[in-house]
Amino acid sequence: MTGRYYEEFEVGETIEHRRRRTVSEADNQRFCDMTMNGQPLHLDAAFAADTRFGERLVNGLYTMSLAVGISIPETTDGTIVANLSYDDVEHPNPVFHGDTIRAQSTVTEKRETSDGERGIVTMRVEAFKVGDGDADGEPEADDESYGERGDDGSDDDVLVCSFERTALSLKRPEGEDAGDGGSGP
Repeated sequence: MTGRYYEEFEVGETIEHRRRRTVSEADNQRFCDMTMNGQPLHLDAAFAADTRFGERLVNGLYTMSLAVGISIPETTDGTIVANLSYDDVEHPNPVFHGDTIRAQSTVTEKRETSDGERGIVTMRVEAFKVGDGDADGEPEADDESYGERGDDGSDDDVLVCSFERTALSLKRPEGEDAGDGGSGP
């Protein structure tokens, strides 16, 4: 278990997630197949070539799901009771086959449940394309929102998805110190 108990989350902290994933054409195809999403913008190269993007886009729900998955080890792995909601979802920039995605979570709110036995934690999860840009380092698009940058210091990371994730979290078992349970960084 690598996740955090309720007590280990601090409002205002940003958790940089270590894992990344390069999205393949097969990832996008399988996700669309599993969810029965036949949108040609995701699947039909000829159709997508005639759009403003010029190529197929990765399904936005895949991007969001990937960001959740990337965030699990440092947040809720083994310490979650349930995900309660996903709110304020935005996809400000597209993801294409071959893009590498990283994520970070910022704790925005936490409170104990009414019975005091568990805690509710809300995090702002942000997913970024790593190193997006052309040979001269400028973002490839005429869309003004393409200029948003990640907080990891990279000038080329572009925000592709953000949302609020609210989880019901276990509290640390009585008598267990933060170092005893193998949880949290």
